[in-house]
Amino acid sequence: MASLYEVLGISMGASCLEIKTAYRKLARSCHPDVVGINQKETSANQFMIIHSAYSTLSDPHKRAQYDREILYRHTASPSVPSMPSRNQTFSYAGRKWETDQCW
Repeated sequence: MASLYEVLGISMGASCLEIKTAYRKLARSCHPDVVGINQKETSANQFMIIHSAYSTLSDPHKRAQYDREILYRHTASPSVPSMPSRNQTFSYAGRKWETDQCW
């Protein structure tokens, strides 16, 4: 899935004016009222994606939240550590959970 920046064809550091310019250029080329009759359905779907990208990136708060989500996805570990099996004991700082239980 393409990022919202890729949808509009801009960089992550794009200014508000660059975002608006890219949106208007794309909107003029794929708006359902502009394209031919046989392309209206695909054009409408594409236009909705472009409009959604613009509405997120043109709002500073939504853009900041989206950027944090992108950053989190890139820094998050792709693999989840496996849980220990039932027969393993947890060890914290050299202590064994089974032997240090205080009842």
